[in-house]
Amino acid sequence: MAKIDDLVRDFLAQKRIAVVGVSDKRDTGCNLNYKKFKEAGYRVYAVNPRIGQFEGDVCYPDLKSIPEKPDAVFILANPKVTEQIVQQCVELGIKRVWMHCMMGTKPGLAQGMTSVSQSAVEMCKANGITVIPGSCPNQFLEPDFGHGMMRVLWRMFGFMRVS
Repeated sequence: MAKIDDLVRDFLAQKRIAVVGVSDKRDTGCNLNYKKFKEAGYRVYAVNPRIGQFEGDVCYPDLKSIPEKPDAVFILANPKVTEQIVQQCVELGIKRVWMHCMMGTKPGLAQGMTSVSQSAVEMCKANGITVIPGSCPNQFLEPDFGHGMMRVLWRMFGFMRVS
């Protein structure tokens, strides 16, 4: 069983990250993740089939439309979308996926606030894709006070274990 810190370190060591679920309608956690990755020097690709631009950058309708294969994919979207994105990862040979969940990585928590799909997690594992099924990059990538506190609390309550 991999520890979340090892999985996060590996994910954050990548250079090209697709961020699925950015929005032009409201400020979201996904938008914040996109900005944080970009500020940290990553080559970031916005993905949302509804919009053509995000933060002045091209926004792609899907992973297949991105001109170069991302090294990793972060998803903050409906779990049904997560399944579609993981299928694209399988087809493209992308080997790292992070599925957002506000309440850590413990399955079943925050059912209405998660991008995690158990069938997508199983699809990742069956296809050699390293998966982080929950939590948030903002808890690890120079976290603000709130995300730092979530990271501490979720560890304390056992919500940061990956199986």
